[in-house]
Amino acid sequence: MMDVTDRHCRFFLRQVNSRARLYTEMITSGALIHGDVRRHLEFSEEEHPVALQLGGSEPDDLARCAKLGEQYGYDEINLNIGCPSERVQRGAFGACLMAEPALVSSCVTAIRDAVKLPVTVKHRIGIDKVEDYSFVRDFVGTVAQAGCKTFIVHARNAVLKGLSPKENREIPPLKYDYVYRLKRDFPRLEIVINGGITSLPQIGLHLKSVDGVMIGRAAYSNPWFLADAGKTRAQVVTAMHDYAKNVDLLRHVTRHMLGLYHGMPRARLWRQMLSDSERLKRNQPGLLLEALDAVEELERV
Repeated sequence: MMDVTDRHCRFFLRQVNSRARLYTEMITSGALIHGDVRRHLEFSEEEHPVALQLGGSEPDDLARCAKLGEQYGYDEINLNIGCPSERVQRGAFGACLMAEPALVSSCVTAIRDAVKLPVTVKHRIGIDKVEDYSFVRDFVGTVAQAGCKTFIVHARNAVLKGLSPKENREIPPLKYDYVYRLKRDFPRLEIVINGGITSLPQIGLHLKSVDGVMIGRAAYSNPWFLADAGKTRAQVVTAMHDYAKNVDLLRHVTRHMLGLYHGMPRARLWRQMLSDSERLKRNQPGLLLEALDAVEELERV
């Protein structure tokens, strides 16, 4: 979810759902050590509970970044061992680290020694043509010995060469049974499933076999299927209108809200109004209320 789940996106999703744990986009250790820490880590108190997701392979650097996350008030440090992009691989981290469970364990140990926060790992079930369940079982077993108690498992292999990140979310087959087996083999660990989950019935089905469900792109494109009971879209838009008054550029907020009316008859009108370049140039949060009035009035008609 790089370039997606920034602080504005997370604030919006929190208005939709008050309880789900939110995750930052993956932030590399290099970006924090050499870049603008405040820009990367600052967030709104309303986002809690929120986890900082880090990418990297140097234990000392990750420990330093985790300490920054703790100082900024995050609730969890998550190490991403699942991203298959070539850009990440060039930095020798992401999904390619699944082939080096001892190094991942060293990273987890360094982070745990640096902070008091829970340390979790997000990973795939395998890499390239490694299809055997024993690969992910041994990976989890090794990293668990370093003190990681929560594993977020994308139930697909990561193909490191030849597929784009988007294709890696769609082409490798889903093997939910591998994730279920991890829970059976490691009953004391918290196992969270991820990948291809788009509805509440699917979530309910998975929760019979694992401890949690992570939703990514589906929650971004159609956030309302996770909305709190009794909440209205008008309440969410009103809250975002107030929030946007303190944001430099309105488009940084509206780009995350395009899916709010997903599946509704006036969804296209909503997207058009929030994407209108001329309206956005004015940089006036009132655009959100204007779009709300237009869509809700047509809905009533």
